[in-house]
Amino acid sequence: MFLPVYTLWRRELTRFLRQPSRIAGAVATPLLFWLFMGSGLSGSFRLPSGSAGHSYLEYFFPGTIVLVLLFAAIFSNISVIEDRHEGFLQGVLVAPVSRTALVAGKVLGGATLAWLQGVVFLILAPFSGIHLTAASALEAAGVLALLAITLTSLGFFFAWKLDSVQGFHGIMNVVLMPMWLLSGAFFPLSGAPRWLSALMRLNPLTYGVELLRGELSGQAAAPGPAVSIGVTVALGLVCLAASLLATRGARVD
Repeated sequence: MFLPVYTLWRRELTRFLRQPSRIAGAVATPLLFWLFMGSGLSGSFRLPSGSAGHSYLEYFFPGTIVLVLLFAAIFSNISVIEDRHEGFLQGVLVAPVSRTALVAGKVLGGATLAWLQGVVFLILAPFSGIHLTAASALEAAGVLALLAITLTSLGFFFAWKLDSVQGFHGIMNVVLMPMWLLSGAFFPLSGAPRWLSALMRLNPLTYGVELLRGELSGQAAAPGPAVSIGVTVALGLVCLAASLLATRGARVD
C-alpha cells in the first residue's frame, strides 16, 4: 500500500511544481486580504477587552493562514476532477490499488502542499506583531498539518462527487468560505449577534482557528486547548471517513 500512496503523493507535488500559477492563487489572495483588509480595519476595529494591545493585523493573521490552507485545498482537489476527465482515475481504479491508498495519496499530497504554503506564510508573523519562538512555531506547524489534512479531505469529498471544475468552485464557495467567515478568523465571536455567535460555536473550524491563534499568541484557546484539539481532530476524522466512503463501490466513468 505504501508505494501507491507515495506515488500519488509525489505526483501531486510534481504537478504543483510545474504549475507555479497555483502558488499565486493560493497565497497571493490571502496575503492581499491580510494587508488591505487588516490595514483598513485596524483603525476602526475594536477587539475584545482581553485582547487589549493587539492590533487587528495580529488578530487577523491566524485566520489568513487558514485561508491559505483553504485555497490550497481547493486548488489541489481540482486535480481529482481533471484526473477523471483525462482518464487517470479510471486507470488507478482498475489497477490493483485500494481505494484507501487512492484517498490517502491524493489527500496527503494536497495537504502537504497546503501545509508548506501555510508554514511559509508564518514568516510574516513578525510583521503582524507576533513573535514566534521555536516551540510555538513547531506547535503552530502541527496545528497547520491537522487543518491541512482536514480541509483537503473535505475538498476531496466534494471533488469526487462533482464532474466539473465550475461546479466544484461553486460548492466550495458555498461550503468552505462560510465556514471560514464564521470561524472567528475575520471577526471575534464575542460581540457578534446571538444568532451569529451560535452559528460560530457550531462551526467546527472555529476551534481549529482558535487553536492556531492560541499557539501563535501564547494564550490558551477560548474553549480550552483540549476541547479545541478534540473538535479539530474529530472534524479531520469525519472528513477522511467521508472521503473514503465516497470512493467505496463508486465508479468513475
